[in-house]
Amino acid sequence: MPEMKGHDHAQHQERNGMGHGDMGHAGHDHGAMIADFRKRFYVVLAFTLPILALSPMIRHWLHLQIGFPGDRYVLFALSTAVFLYGGRPFLTGWLSELKAKNPGMMTLIGFAISVAYLYSAATVFGLKGMDFFWELDTLILIMLLGHWIEIKSIAGASRELELLVQLMPSAAHVLKGDITEDVKTESLKENDLILIKPGEKVPADGMVEDGESYLNESMLTGESAPVQKTKGQQVIAGSVNGNGSLKVRVTHSGKDSYLFKVIDLVRDAQNAKSNTQLLADKAARWLTIIALLAGITTFVVWISLGHDLAFAMERMVTVIVICCPHALGLAVPLVVAKSTSLSAQHGLLIKNRTAFENARKITSIVFDKTGTLTKGKFEVSRMVFTEGVLKSEDELLRLAGALESNSEHPIATGILSEVKKRKLTLPEATQFKAITGKGIEAVAEQKHIKVVSPGYLKENSISLPANFKVASNETVVFVLIGENLAGFVALADAIREESNGAIATLHENGIKSILLTGDNKQVAESVSAQLKMDGFFAEVLPHEKMEKIKELQQQGEFVAMTGDGVNDAPALAQADVGIAVGSGSDIAAETAGIVLVNSNPKDIVNLILFGKATYRKMTQNLAWATGYNVITLPLAAGVLYNQGIMVSPAIGAVLMTVSTVVVAINASLLSIGNKK
Repeated sequence: MPEMKGHDHAQHQERNGMGHGDMGHAGHDHGAMIADFRKRFYVVLAFTLPILALSPMIRHWLHLQIGFPGDRYVLFALSTAVFLYGGRPFLTGWLSELKAKNPGMMTLIGFAISVAYLYSAATVFGLKGMDFFWELDTLILIMLLGHWIEIKSIAGASRELELLVQLMPSAAHVLKGDITEDVKTESLKENDLILIKPGEKVPADGMVEDGESYLNESMLTGESAPVQKTKGQQVIAGSVNGNGSLKVRVTHSGKDSYLFKVIDLVRDAQNAKSNTQLLADKAARWLTIIALLAGITTFVVWISLGHDLAFAMERMVTVIVICCPHALGLAVPLVVAKSTSLSAQHGLLIKNRTAFENARKITSIVFDKTGTLTKGKFEVSRMVFTEGVLKSEDELLRLAGALESNSEHPIATGILSEVKKRKLTLPEATQFKAITGKGIEAVAEQKHIKVVSPGYLKENSISLPANFKVASNETVVFVLIGENLAGFVALADAIREESNGAIATLHENGIKSILLTGDNKQVAESVSAQLKMDGFFAEVLPHEKMEKIKELQQQGEFVAMTGDGVNDAPALAQADVGIAVGSGSDIAAETAGIVLVNSNPKDIVNLILFGKATYRKMTQNLAWATGYNVITLPLAAGVLYNQGIMVSPAIGAVLMTVSTVVVAINASLLSIGNKK
């Protein structure tokens, strides 16, 4: 498995001024880090009961008359062990931050526990005052628990990406003549012929050379329905084969495969910082400075008011602990990790974090027509046969299919697709002859058949059927038996079933939809009207698309543009948010901030709504993390001391940990389709 640096915990903490330094565990391994904090937590927990039992403050509260000569030295020894062993991650982290001249959370915790320990140790050896070893112990215990929970949260957010890596099978079956040889997946090379058996994972990107099967690509594209694969179609590494066997010619293997490009994109996006992340980083750094200044100011104020050293130091430690910018530092990174890996699973590949977060601002989205709002291929939309000449639509389709069976023209492909759908058997056709620019003729079932364009009928003065009308988006071919009109087949680039719902959802969210196409005005107007879009641009050449985007922007619109990432590069670059669609074979479209694996308009809507949901999660976390500090800092400083309200260092640590847990839980609740 490649190094998962997108989820490197040390990097995460370095970003936020929270480096752990040398903690004596495998630096970047989540499992080792979780185990380390868990071990330290349980060791400190074992020391906690005797420390509490030996603490004069606790014994006073509980009216316990226990004690023995030298018990304060035992308490000191136990607390020293807790400080050096349990506090080590925070002390080494503090040292790392000082070396980097980047004070952060470790500086605050390290400073707080050092002050608490040194003051308490001084009271053991003669300084007048009361120790707070028990506060030191519980503070370290809760901090260890908080970090343990934090790393588990980050590891959880990383797991979805690691699952993508695990999609790759370890072995592949290479065909060498009549021999099948099992090899390691990483040894596959371009042009190798491989066999994929029923139920196996596809080990490399490739082209089907033989066989037919349905593949499950849901973990890669978000498409839940199995996708049929036949000769000449592409398969993606990591997808799961159904019940058929396939022979596949490898086109991309190993690091060049689609799956690994997806993983690289996700890592890059998780490492990239958006404007929101930069804001959170800046806020966390300021909060660190404020916490140190507030803590020192609190100490000076209480001393100047005549309170003893122990009380003033306790207030200072509590302020510093409660203001640790842990929740603030995690507010955005946890949402980033979760949203980026979730997006990848649903076919939404985020290359530019800021572009993704800007999805919430979109007021107009410009759609390409072919392959996005429409299916991008001719399908039979209707058939009409001439009664008395033929008996059924199927008979008309059989004759047309017999003549088109050797053609790769889009019209032929559409007719043959309908033949296959209806499970018809085609008659044999002979004596093929092209009618230049007008169609084709042949003999089938001892009949002279022609499949021709409307122009042929006009030239040969053959009357059109009564009430014959062609929709603006239809292409029609006529079937003649001899010179008698047997019927016609109408084909169209059908509108996708998802398009209506997608456009309706955009309207519900106050977003305009604009059609952009190189097709003629009649086709554009027809599609736009059927989908109830807000407007269209027709007969637009590729180099003119950018100008149309500019026009919308000059009208004050915040524009998203969907395109194929190659021909539409200038328009994608000009748009406020560029979305490359249908880019399974070209996921590195440089000009788009976001890449959608499928050309499904529903995915584009999901992207916008998920971008809004992700931004909401970020702002919720930031609001909680900053709001918590606004409320708790004055309480920690003791502003309500005269009203009898006090917050101890241990309670401060609990509140700080709770704020971190709240942020982590809120981030984990993010999901595609999330409305909160």
